[in-house]
Amino acid sequence: MPKMKPQRSAKKNIKVTSTGKLRRLQAGRKSGAAFASAPTTGSRKNHNRLQGEVAVSKADTKRMKRLLGR
Repeated sequence: MPKMKPQRSAKKNIKVTSTGKLRRLQAGRKSGAAFASAPTTGSRKNHNRLQGEVAVSKADTKRMKRLLGR
């Protein structure tokens, strides 16, 4: 039987809490042009609104755990 091979990208982007819940960064946070002109890329206010981690939705939890090899 083949070995389990977790996705390296998922491992870098999803954290597992001590209780087993999955946390992820909000989308749109990593933009390099986060503070450029607001009409094209968004503003500092938008960037700050996306700060922090959020829980992975229940619909995606099973799929994400499989990607992590859990």
